Amino acid sequence: MTQPKLLDQYRERLRIKHYSLRTEQAYLHWVRRFIYFHSKRHPAGLGGPEVERFLSHLATEGRVSASTQNQALAALLFLYREVLGKELPWMDGVVRAKRPAVAALLYATGMRLLEGLRLRVKDVDFERREITVRDGKGGRDRRTMLPERLIEPLRSHLARVKVLHERDLAEGFGDVYLPFALSRKYPRAGRSWAWQYVFPSGSRSNDPLDGTVRRHHLDEKVVQRAVLEAARKAGLAKPVSPHILRHSFATHLLESGYDIRTVQELLGHKDVSTTMVYTHVLNKGGRGVKSPFD
Repeated sequence: MTQPKLLDQYRERLRIKHYSLRTEQAYLHWVRRFIYFHSKRHPAGLGGPEVERFLSHLATEGRVSASTQNQALAALLFLYREVLGKELPWMDGVVRAKRPAVAALLYATGMRLLEGLRLRVKDVDFERREITVRDGKGGRDRRTMLPERLIEPLRSHLARVKVLHERDLAEGFGDVYLPFALSRKYPRAGRSWAWQYVFPSGSRSNDPLDGTVRRHHLDEKVVQRAVLEAARKAGLAKPVSPHILRHSFATHLLESGYDIRTVQELLGHKDVSTTMVYTHVLNKGGRGVKSPFD
C-alpha cells in the first residue's frame, strides 16, 4: 500500500485532533513555506537548526507579527511531533518577533493582573470560547469569554509553552505550584501539562516554602513595566497600571449596550453597586442613561 504524502498525513492528523478548517489551512501554508525555504528538502531530514533559521527569517526578513511567527512555530511543532514523531529541541536561537504583553488578554477578558498570570492551561477552553477564573477576589470562581481574535495567538503561545514544559520534564523538573494542598492529594498533578501556567516565568526558581525547584508564573512587574512603557510612548501624562485594562473592558462593554448585570458577572463583582461605578465614566450623564430628548 502506498504511503500517503506528507501533507496528506499532516491534514489527516489535524482533523483527528479536531483543529478548525481555518487553522488547517494556515498550518499547511506554513509547512509548505518551510519546505520551500529549505529548497524542497523533506522535513524528516531537517530539525531544530533549520526551524530556527526559518522562524528567524520570518522575523528579520519577512517582518511578520509575533502572532504570525508563533503560528508558524505551532504548525512546525505539530508536524514534527504528530506526523514525524520527533521532538524539536528548545530553540533558543530563534529571533523573536516582538510580542504583545499579557495585557491583550487582560483587556479582552476583564481579568485582574494576577488572575491572568495565575491562569492554568486546563482553564482555557477553546471549544467553548471561555476562560475559567479560579479563586478570584472573594475566593469565587467565574467564567469570562475567550475572544475569537485571541484563539490562534493563544494556541500558538501554548504550543511554545508546551515545548518549554517538555524541556523541563526532560531535565528532571517540570513541577508547578498547586493550590489548596492539592500536591499532597495528587502528587503527580504538578508535573502535568493541564496544571502549567499559561504565562510561565522565563526561568526556574526555588520555592521558599519547601525548596522545590519550580517554574512559577510570569512576574507581575514584567507586565506593569510594559504597560507603563506603552503609556509613556502614547504620551499619557497620568498614572497608569495594568488595572486600567480591566476598567476599559467594563466601560467599553457598557458603551456597547451590554446590561450592568452581565458586566457584573464577567468582572466577578459580588455587589452590582461596585459595577455601577463604570456608568459614571461613560460621559452620558450621571446615571449613564441617555435622555429621550436626545
